[in-house]
Amino acid sequence: MLTSSFSFLFLALLGLSVFLGKLPMIVFIIYAAMSIIAFIAYGLDKSAAKKDSWRTPEKTLQLMGLFCGWPGALAGQKLFRHKTKKTSFQIVFWISIILNCSALALYYVKWI
Repeated sequence: MLTSSFSFLFLALLGLSVFLGKLPMIVFIIYAAMSIIAFIAYGLDKSAAKKDSWRTPEKTLQLMGLFCGWPGALAGQKLFRHKTKKTSFQIVFWISIILNCSALALYYVKWI
């Protein structure tokens, strides 16, 4: 539950930053859109795993997270209980979150 709250808090703070004029609206739109796409992808991949049909490659799921979709990916992992136990996946996933947030922080510093 804490991780889903983390996703919501991040997006809320991002929205607040836009509202206060600290970030352009496009940043929030990109995060929101990519999060929705990633969330749906995790749901579809979990469904495919249960049916033993074509799966979304892990690399694709990781890239969605890296390219601003990690809040939705994190929520999808928890809601669908998907990819949460695979340690190698989680290590790469959390590294991608750190890289994405670092890039956002650099952008934020240059924007303000």
